[in-house]
Amino acid sequence: MENPQAVNSESPLYLQIAEQVIEGIGSGKLRSGERLPGVRPISRAYGVSLATAVAAYRYLERENIIEARPRSGFFVKHRFSESLQQPEQSRPRQWPTPVTGQQRVMQVIEASHEPGLLHLGAAVPDPDLLPLKAIQRALASAARHPLTTRGGYEFPPGFSGLREPLAARLQQLDCRVSAEEIVVTNGGQEALMLALRTLCQPGDIVALESPAFYGLLQIIDALGLKALEIPTHPDSGISLDALQLAIEKWPIKVCVVVSNFSNPLGCVMPDSHKQQLAQMMEKAGIPLIEDDIYGDLSFDSSRPGTIKRHDVSGNILYCSSFSKTLSPGLRVGWLCPGRYLEAVKYQKFIHSCASPTVPQIAAGQLLASGDYDRHIHRMRGELYRSVMRMRERLCHHLPSGTRITLPKGGFVLWVELPPNVDSLALAQLALAEGVSIAAGPLFSASEKYRNFMRISCACPWSDQVELGLATLGRLARQLCQP
Repeated sequence: MENPQAVNSESPLYLQIAEQVIEGIGSGKLRSGERLPGVRPISRAYGVSLATAVAAYRYLERENIIEARPRSGFFVKHRFSESLQQPEQSRPRQWPTPVTGQQRVMQVIEASHEPGLLHLGAAVPDPDLLPLKAIQRALASAARHPLTTRGGYEFPPGFSGLREPLAARLQQLDCRVSAEEIVVTNGGQEALMLALRTLCQPGDIVALESPAFYGLLQIIDALGLKALEIPTHPDSGISLDALQLAIEKWPIKVCVVVSNFSNPLGCVMPDSHKQQLAQMMEKAGIPLIEDDIYGDLSFDSSRPGTIKRHDVSGNILYCSSFSKTLSPGLRVGWLCPGRYLEAVKYQKFIHSCASPTVPQIAAGQLLASGDYDRHIHRMRGELYRSVMRMRERLCHHLPSGTRITLPKGGFVLWVELPPNVDSLALAQLALAEGVSIAAGPLFSASEKYRNFMRISCACPWSDQVELGLATLGRLARQLCQP
């Protein structure tokens, strides 16, 4: 609780103080069992009343984050799940393979639209976590913009009023990128598609993390490419040693990584690894596609850096979008293609001609007004509480021997169940009882991870969530039985 930040956002004062405590816990500055300052020191440190300081601590108590001990004060609450082990580094097949089994993904996607289901499968933020009123205002304003009223195309690279603030944000992350070097896309999925279409021909080999985002696997499948899965650790990301060995053995055409809070592991590559990876790809002459869609969703106030900042020759193609942070429905993403800019703009034009104008204008206004940054500040705290509570309750309900990742950002958990639990069977049984999950084989080109599942935590806590997790636990224990 040293050097508290000024409280001056639009949130109530007590909530701003609580969010700073949550950030301290998420960053590791405040540890489980640590005593917190009393309400009088807190009121003096933040320049607020005693009542406001008390309200902040009461809020944290209700959220099960701290606890009051008689005649002792307030403490960061011990969590049973903190003793729970994470999955070990993955051990995929280390030879190129076509992607199989991805037709099952559509079941997860279709389930996300069914009313009444508990949606823990698709990694889509719940509307209650999004700044819907700010988005509505921005869309209404964008509808009156001269570009909109003229009704024309906003051809590649896209609306300059969006690309300019995006470039400014990347420059704050020490990326040498100008607005002219950014191509607006229809979400992050199209950004990845355009990058791979630009770089690859059917039959080419793509090195990627394992487990990997199933959307990337679907693109690899659609383009007729082969996936080479590389061992990946839940904390530090892709194994650079294993990747180097793969480079020496196979004619890899491109490498794809999620640098921050990857999906589904939630891992963050250390800065030293990011620099080493950029240098490794540069030396090997292999383009690197960096997917940084979750980068803004750190659980503390420090946003992790990018691999792109270490790009010296335009070898790194940086992809991101607002789908996980602002609104999936806006379908606003972007791609910084480096030296492949002209080729990507051509691919964008022949693939979808142009991205819709109104969402681009609205997103640019949300960035320029500060609404996006205020929203992200609030969303980080909400996601931290949701992920930690979900992990705690999964730990309580699932069978003995379960392992669960402990991410420092994003909103997904990768769950390793006992070896005899088939997550595909579990997914079908759970769906019949109103709970949607994403089974582990969806995240592998060769349908590995049979006893794993991904859980999305981007939803407010409710009795339905608690009941759904209890249902998962009951079904998993049933499948454990011989």
